[in-house]
Amino acid sequence: MKLSNKSLVIIGGTSGIGLSAATAMAKEGANLVLVGLEAISSNQLAADLSDRAIVMTGDAREEGTAKRAIDACLEHFGDFHGLYHVAGGSGRKFGDGPLHELTLSGWNETLNLNLTSLMLSNQAAIQTFQKLGHGGAILNLGSVLAFSPSPKYFVTHAYAAAKAAIEGMSISTAAYYASQNIRINVLAPALVESPMSQRAMTNQEIMRFSASKMPLDGGRVGQPSDLDQAAVFFLSDDSKFTTGQILHIDGGWHLTEGQYI
Repeated sequence: MKLSNKSLVIIGGTSGIGLSAATAMAKEGANLVLVGLEAISSNQLAADLSDRAIVMTGDAREEGTAKRAIDACLEHFGDFHGLYHVAGGSGRKFGDGPLHELTLSGWNETLNLNLTSLMLSNQAAIQTFQKLGHGGAILNLGSVLAFSPSPKYFVTHAYAAAKAAIEGMSISTAAYYASQNIRINVLAPALVESPMSQRAMTNQEIMRFSASKMPLDGGRVGQPSDLDQAAVFFLSDDSKFTTGQILHIDGGWHLTEGQYI
């Protein structure tokens, strides 16, 4: 199994993309600490996950949340080998949108949710790797909107800025910590079915556009499971010679014009 003897933390691991990845990682032998805003009981987890996962509630935006999760990983499993930061989301409800309408609170809340939370988790992971004296892996969740915008249907400029910053920070930190054998990479999906995507998923006009913008596999919306094996790769020793990479798992989004129908 690719993740045998690996102990990992997933920030944002109790739903959607994070929970799907956790299930895949457990099948590959990983021990896991999952952190989410809402509690999830062991009987809500898949059988192959419940035996391998510790679930904690916590807000990734708060300093100390990631450190507590990593400390729990060390206490229960004896080591810490990798972090997957999934937590984040749309800032639309806070006031994110087109720049001429963007509120300052919308900007601050969106960056706090998507970028500051990630900085805190990455920092805690790196500090722990340094204390342990061995390398490790960090995988961050970005978005295709960081560099391939959709000016009609997905107009949240603070969110795009935050996701672009995730790419910049991940690449720059990957360069700095490579000599310490700390690997840092990014997964950048397009539209994936999740709690965050319900606005788009219930809009037939957006769904028609999405089918033309992501033409792979019949023009379907991405599923959390589409990212699972890439996450396993980046957190396993299979990627021990890979850092500073951005992998677009987007159904062809960044290659395709998309049609407004």
